Amino acid sequence: MARQSDTATVIAARAGDPAAVDRLVAGYLPLVYTIVGRALEGHADVDDVVQEVMLRVLRNLGDLRDPESFRSWLVAITVRQVRERFRARPAAVPLDPELRDPGADFTDLAITRLELSGQRRETAEATRWLDEEYRELLSLWWLEASGELTRDEIVAATGVGRQHTAVRIQRMKAQLETARAVVRALNRAPRCADLMVLLDAWDGRPGSLWRKRIARHTRDCRACAPAWENLVAAERLLTGMALVPLPINFNPVLSTATPISQIQAVPVKLAAKAGSSLAQKVLVGVLATGAVAGGGAAVVAYRAPAEPVNAAVVAAPEVSRSPIAPPTSPAASPAPSLPPSVAPSPSKSAKRTSAAPAAAAEQSAKKGVGVWKCAGAKGALKDVGAGWYYSWAPSDDEVPGPAGVEFVPMIWGKANVTDATLKQAKAEGDVLLGFNEPDLAEQSNMNVEDALAAWPRLESTGMKLVSPAVAFGGDTPGGWLDRFMKGATEKGLRVDAIALHWYGSDFSAAAVNQFLGYVDAVHKRYGKPIWVTEFGLINFGGPQKYPSDAQKVRFIEGATTGLEKRSFVQRYAWFGLPAVGDSVDFGLYKDGKTPTEAGKAYRAAG
Repeated sequence: MARQSDTATVIAARAGDPAAVDRLVAGYLPLVYTIVGRALEGHADVDDVVQEVMLRVLRNLGDLRDPESFRSWLVAITVRQVRERFRARPAAVPLDPELRDPGADFTDLAITRLELSGQRRETAEATRWLDEEYRELLSLWWLEASGELTRDEIVAATGVGRQHTAVRIQRMKAQLETARAVVRALNRAPRCADLMVLLDAWDGRPGSLWRKRIARHTRDCRACAPAWENLVAAERLLTGMALVPLPINFNPVLSTATPISQIQAVPVKLAAKAGSSLAQKVLVGVLATGAVAGGGAAVVAYRAPAEPVNAAVVAAPEVSRSPIAPPTSPAASPAPSLPPSVAPSPSKSAKRTSAAPAAAAEQSAKKGVGVWKCAGAKGALKDVGAGWYYSWAPSDDEVPGPAGVEFVPMIWGKANVTDATLKQAKAEGDVLLGFNEPDLAEQSNMNVEDALAAWPRLESTGMKLVSPAVAFGGDTPGGWLDRFMKGATEKGLRVDAIALHWYGSDFSAAAVNQFLGYVDAVHKRYGKPIWVTEFGLINFGGPQKYPSDAQKVRFIEGATTGLEKRSFVQRYAWFGLPAVGDSVDFGLYKDGKTPTEAGKAYRAAG
């Protein structure tokens, strides 16, 4: 979900501007659903709590003194409403599992709609086994791990200190790891005979007592003990997971003049299942009739809804990513970022309709592409209107570009930090890209200490330095990039801009805001210019999947518009230029003058 509430939008919404409120609701209703839904396990109370949160936010927006704190304020209100719902029920009476709304089961939606597999699926299933005291924290930490919230926002929302929050999160994560081992043992085929005996009295419902019993068995049983082995850190599995959209079962439209009493009575559950467009109308109507601005109108006029924005019910990951970057797994790279002279990794191919040649696009200084050696690269670079490009190499010897299109060199990894490569890079220009995805074993695979030790060699070139480009989690406290930037500050090293990669596995209209939200979050964390050196739509979960032409075009148009508007974004580059062989599903050009549909959209960008 995008962090899209800029100060101007909040101020306008606070003044009662329906269009501004529309943007706030569209951007934050998914976040509220995610926090409440996961905290309440998809219980029937979810819709009531979400409605209470959103109406409270709109009614009290006028009292928000600092518009820049809107996001933290919203999260804090959401957490308070969840707690109030827990306090309102009789003591020692748990949420009745029978009252869960099957259509709002976050875990099932994460598994089925995102096609989760392997350890991601196990992690999603394991959340059902957590103690109730950790459910609120889980809903927040899940969003932190997937790049939707920061640790500071969690601390502000829970009202406890940073150290206390850290301790609680570690305890919750330890319980989650135990639950993952339990899920593995239960899913093993065939199940251990001794475990079958133990489970004879189990009613099939996850709970703390049976979690402890099954976990104790797995530790003591030779057959079940492997359930504890090779557990990838949950943060890595969740990073970048996309929000799961609710199905649009129907799309009722309110009349163009609806009494405010009727509007307030429409349940959020109905609005969400109709798509966020109705939810926006309901909530915008409340605000426009005086909830914030103080007006007394009793009738609301609605404009025709645009394409519905799906409400979300679970933070899952697309991780890279990144959040939001593509989903990662122990055996798969979250992004096809490659060293020089290596062909791209995606293997799926599909036929594409040839596009007719067109005049070269007007050049954008920000717009660029990642290019590997291919026929027609020079012509395609000129035709697409790129202001710059790179090839993961220290020089353009292998992929020369046309006059007027800047080549930016890269020092790809530790082995490339040599006098010869640094000399090559310095001869190419005045900007140098740092290491490529050092947080991935299949890419440059560098620990933070080695990267910091090598950085002074890059500084010695006198060039402007762009940070190492992590595959995901660029805004995650304690992540690879966070530790690198902290170490650079402590050692007095110079980093002039931040590089990031992002791949989305959610091919819906929400992908644009997921991507731009990650860009905003990274910039907010480090306060430096941003270079998006790889981005695109690819689902790396299991067999690689790719969006349709229409989905790629929609994403490119929205993403590039947002990047061009952001003054702190200095450069961005699509992955990648060639659309041949293994890259036909995501590349831009079949040859020097034949763009794909995505290529035509990217050519028009900027």
